[in-house]
Amino acid sequence: MLAAAMVASAASFAPTADAAGGTSAASASTDSVARQLNLSADEALQAKSVYADRDGSRFTHYNRTFRGLRVVGGDLIVATAPNGTVRKVTKNGTGKVAVTSTTPTLAKATALAKGRSVSKAKTVSSVGGTLVIYAGAGQPRLAYEVQTTGVQANQTPSRLLTYVDARTGAVLASDEQVKAGTGKGIFVGQVSIGTSGSAGAYTMKDAQGNYTTDLKGATSGTGTTFTDADDVWGNGTNSDRASAGVDAHYGAEQTYSYYNSVQGRAGIWNNGTGARSRVHYGNNYANAFWDGTQMTYGDGANNANPLVELDVAGHEMSHGVTENTAGLVYSGDPGGLNEATSDIFGTAVEWYANNPNDVPDYLIGEELNLNGNGTPLRYMDKPSKDGASYDCWSSSVGSANPHYSSGPLNHWFYLASEGSGAKTINGVSYNSPTCNGKSMTGAGRRDIEKVWYRTLATKLTSNSTYKDAREGAINSAIELFGASSTQCLAVQNAFDAISVPAGTAACSGGGTPPPSGSSLTNGGFESGQTGWTGTSGPITNDTGRPAHSGSWKLWLGGNGATANESESQTFTVPATGGTLTWWVRIDTAETSTSSAYDTATVSLNGTTVKSYSNLSTPKSTWVQQSVSLSSYAGSSVTLKFAATEDSSLQTSFVIDDVAVS
Repeated sequence: MLAAAMVASAASFAPTADAAGGTSAASASTDSVARQLNLSADEALQAKSVYADRDGSRFTHYNRTFRGLRVVGGDLIVATAPNGTVRKVTKNGTGKVAVTSTTPTLAKATALAKGRSVSKAKTVSSVGGTLVIYAGAGQPRLAYEVQTTGVQANQTPSRLLTYVDARTGAVLASDEQVKAGTGKGIFVGQVSIGTSGSAGAYTMKDAQGNYTTDLKGATSGTGTTFTDADDVWGNGTNSDRASAGVDAHYGAEQTYSYYNSVQGRAGIWNNGTGARSRVHYGNNYANAFWDGTQMTYGDGANNANPLVELDVAGHEMSHGVTENTAGLVYSGDPGGLNEATSDIFGTAVEWYANNPNDVPDYLIGEELNLNGNGTPLRYMDKPSKDGASYDCWSSSVGSANPHYSSGPLNHWFYLASEGSGAKTINGVSYNSPTCNGKSMTGAGRRDIEKVWYRTLATKLTSNSTYKDAREGAINSAIELFGASSTQCLAVQNAFDAISVPAGTAACSGGGTPPPSGSSLTNGGFESGQTGWTGTSGPITNDTGRPAHSGSWKLWLGGNGATANESESQTFTVPATGGTLTWWVRIDTAETSTSSAYDTATVSLNGTTVKSYSNLSTPKSTWVQQSVSLSSYAGSSVTLKFAATEDSSLQTSFVIDDVAVS
């Protein structure tokens, strides 16, 4: 219904000048939203950021508290109509935040010790701990948020948040707050920068509040704002400390201007203020990094030029935009999305500035020569060219370092912008393949930038996955340009091209269809019983066991009593055959190492193709299984998942993300 209205008048959904808004307007309506969401008396909303469309519709990111404790991973997005009526709610994870008790049984000192043991910093200089509700994955738990600060082996600062279960002492998750990128530093040439003051006393601070300081070799503090008597800064080499200051200041200004002019966002915090850039000399810092409040450039060894390349500035400061919108954590799929978002907008800033000394391209850090052979740090047209990044998405991508799991989304951005195949752009040769072997046409970089920014600001939460990114981006393209637009089709085809499975969002009039002839429906169980026939109850969003993705799954067993449960579906196998895949997670209270008391089977047309029991390994972890469908090619087949439990001691067989490829 909403999409149809957007197709009729897509312009009405373009962002206003204060698109992501401050939080004042959201705060005024927080009580109304809480009532409409039927939140319990223990819960409270805290507005984080707002994205407003021209018609008055709003997308508000909220954080939550439970009994006064901050909920980590309890964030949600509320879409409201111009009159304040809630249209849609997008929750992070399960959306559950309640715990039975907010009184810890684990000593705080023990939690602090766990946090110190997790930190990989060379030195750990300080530690703090706060009680929170951790709802980042699975059942919400009372936890200590332990912050450790220190310096890593490469001299980059570390500010690591580690979440320790306040009852069991288990480490639930950790999240590095300092987002770093590596290089050696360059200059942008003769440029104009905004300054303040008057003759004899100019300062490197512009009208938006962007200002640049020199730490003069220190490793902490705010530094001293660069000053100059005649408002002519630097000499283009590192013999004049202000030269690097010019690059840093220029990068901050161009980043602010890009977000303000192109995306309607008034800076990193969307409050009309600029960012601080700090420049280190002589301290052996090898990285440029964003620490949540400011951009810091280090000079590396041998007093080399600080890391002040333009796309580095746009990249690192865009971590701040992500932090203040979706808040993507820095691990798993969301870590890759976080890092790729910075690559996308670092590239966007470089194209926006169009500086002749740093010609725009789809290469990351190409001026740094970190590798010593003139090659860039990352390639957006074919990420695997760096030797470590992924071109295509798969379930294993999330286990990689975010700098490498970012590859599929970087690849998506290039394909959606420029299309596949060989071409030369601004003098740089590209040759972008697709993971499905099909050629595709791009829709233009600037429109794809807008699609991804809207996705970040209105669709993604802290633990969003590549599948969520696909759903969000296609819906954002529909909202901005219409379901049959070339932009929508490019967005959709590019996700097909990097192997992210199709969900419910789809463009009209084209795109890459699902496998021909397959009619398997609701394989992720997110639509409940739809498509499945069997025992009432096993298809559930009960949080007692996690889903592999989304909230719903098929949970067979887990009763601890005599029971027989099953779910089945009849579907048509593609004419080419293909492969049936599913994910399974098994846990048990049975202690026998030899007797299969509880069993489960997977069958096709009555023939068992896989079997499990309380003896199966591994336990309590998701494993993907597969079986060939070649013998059923082009025919109808009945798939059945079934389990039998004996009279005592539960075994849970959890199935999710069933698919035909």
